Amino acid sequence: MSVEEYLKPSVIHQIQRLDLRAQFVVKGFLHGLHASPFHGFSVQFSEHRKYVPGDDPKDLDWRVFARTDKYYIKKYEAETNINGYLVMDLSQSMDYTYRQELTKFDYAICLAAALAYLMISQQDPVGLITFADSIGESLPPRSKRTQLNNLLTLLSRAKPTGRTEFAKCIELIAAMLKHRSLIMLFSDLLLDDPQELDALFRLTFAGHDVIVFHVLDEAEVTFPFSGSHEFLDAESNQRLTTDANQVRGDYVRAIEQYRSELAQRCHQHRIDYVPLDTSMQFDRALMEYLMRRRARY
Repeated sequence: MSVEEYLKPSVIHQIQRLDLRAQFVVKGFLHGLHASPFHGFSVQFSEHRKYVPGDDPKDLDWRVFARTDKYYIKKYEAETNINGYLVMDLSQSMDYTYRQELTKFDYAICLAAALAYLMISQQDPVGLITFADSIGESLPPRSKRTQLNNLLTLLSRAKPTGRTEFAKCIELIAAMLKHRSLIMLFSDLLLDDPQELDALFRLTFAGHDVIVFHVLDEAEVTFPFSGSHEFLDAESNQRLTTDANQVRGDYVRAIEQYRSELAQRCHQHRIDYVPLDTSMQFDRALMEYLMRRRARY
């Protein structure tokens, strides 16, 4: 199986167990790093940093030099650990797919599981918070191997249901956090009021790092519908029948504008914004995590 196959949602869909899905994604991702211009990145991103003049030469890691032909200083454990939270949107709208094998929720939990696997393999503490109209599960960050089993068990049992109370839940999460953390949010961000997104800015104001994984279904991005079509709002159960051919252009422009505005607002508040859809390979999101980790820690 090629590296790319490990990262395709259509392949991951064939694997039933979430722990094996996570291993497949991470294995494909790390193999891809090894074969790419980022060769060596998987070594340096957590345990090492580049040597700079003034560093003590005795701290050089010669084993890394032998593999990469570059000079790296091994960091101390206190420098490398990140306190991470996977924050998962369990609202009903996440349980949707049109023609892809994975729903938005399936895609999000697979990505979250892969990130948890990657973090714990690097001894980074990671926890989980779920929400919809209220806070659901809350698992404090740990870095032990048993934490991965606990986290995957909760993700495997989670089911999308109910309406989104996004702002209320994010504000509750902000109040729960006592230490600086890396918050990884997985949501379709289909909000009744876009101003609800402002709740995220409270997290960055409090000193937390935030990555928003904006997960949409492929059909929500490309609008492949034609003719008279009935659309159902999963959370309000409102129905709308319209001529898809006539509204396609307006819809695609609107969703592109919405994502662009989200990206701009997140950037203004030092939030990493990662637009995804359920047809995309998982490596882009994992690379975003590694880049943030390398830049900040």
